[in-house]
Amino acid sequence: MIADPRRIASVLAIVLAFLAGHCRAMAEEAVTFVYLDREDDPVYAKTAVYTGLVLRDLHRPLDGARLAVKDSRILGRALGLSFDLVEKTITGADDAVAAVQQIEAEVKPAAILLDLPLEDVVTIGLALREEPVILMNVRQTSDGLRGVDCSPALFHTIPSDAMLMDALAQYLYSQNWTKVLMLVGEAADDTVLASAFQTAAKKFGLRIVDVRRFVLGNNPRQRSQNNIRLLTEGADHDVIFLADIVGEFGRYVPYGTHEPRLVVGSEGLVADAWHWTWERNGGPQLNQRFHRMTGRHMSGLDLAAWAAVKAVVEAIRHARATDMAQLRAALTADDLDLDTYRGFPGTFRAWDHQLRQPILLHTYDAVIASAPIEGFLHRTNNLDTLGVDQPETRCQLSR
Repeated sequence: MIADPRRIASVLAIVLAFLAGHCRAMAEEAVTFVYLDREDDPVYAKTAVYTGLVLRDLHRPLDGARLAVKDSRILGRALGLSFDLVEKTITGADDAVAAVQQIEAEVKPAAILLDLPLEDVVTIGLALREEPVILMNVRQTSDGLRGVDCSPALFHTIPSDAMLMDALAQYLYSQNWTKVLMLVGEAADDTVLASAFQTAAKKFGLRIVDVRRFVLGNNPRQRSQNNIRLLTEGADHDVIFLADIVGEFGRYVPYGTHEPRLVVGSEGLVADAWHWTWERNGGPQLNQRFHRMTGRHMSGLDLAAWAAVKAVVEAIRHARATDMAQLRAALTADDLDLDTYRGFPGTFRAWDHQLRQPILLHTYDAVIASAPIEGFLHRTNNLDTLGVDQPETRCQLSR
């Protein structure tokens, strides 16, 4: 029996195509990202009030990094690279610096995404400031990390407190809502947020008419601090700024004030890097891809992890190399072009390694505005109207 030559040729073509693809896959250089978190991190604990309602249910932003790796596959093939994501967890009281050093020695990642408590991020950044590593802060908004505690090894894809509050202040000024009554909680994070807003208010010409502390509870001796109507009377104001990270008190402030006034800050109009209702600049497509993969809405934390991976991928494309020194230089290059899906390309500030990016101002189910607000201009980049500009920075990357 004589075999059909055409069938033989067809089979050979299939085999050769398979072998060619297999060889290409073998030739691809592996680029690994590491997502590092801490076991039993209290920030991700479900915070329930006495009635059992869960007011804060944050999700770890690991899914954002996973989506970025998936989104980068086609570019990776074109560059002859394969991208991979590895999850690592610091357990118990283990040392964060030692954990990062072990990861660097064993995995040699292109970047480590830090989803860690503030004290861990500060310690790691200072301990490894002279090391050839890329550490991506995807969670902490502390201005100190971009100031006195900055590090040459540390980059920030999550917006700073200053950027978020500057965005809010720009919008209030643009609406001529310039007289602000501030309500501030007892938590340390409430004080930090309030301080950032006060700085932004001074920067953009808002007037703080009063700062009033509120307390939780029904103690009649503290009615002036726990009764919303009493707390908000006797001050001429256009808008109320609320600093209440937990949200147990703040959720009752809208519609409960002495005068009919809008609420911004922790409730009402909120500033964040991302929101699931953003409908421009490819936002719906990014939101849909994330929702298909996870079954939930994309958050600002998710976007920060997504941006951390995408920024390094873009740096690899820009540098045409995976060498750490070249990647760090590419990350701070003026022509690095990271798509933020918010209308402005993202670049890292050379003076503090903060990713420039627009800020969305949103309610629960709608984006009201995107900052920088029209009319707020900067001599080189309008995104630098948000956050600490180079002349004011306290960061010294070269010390």
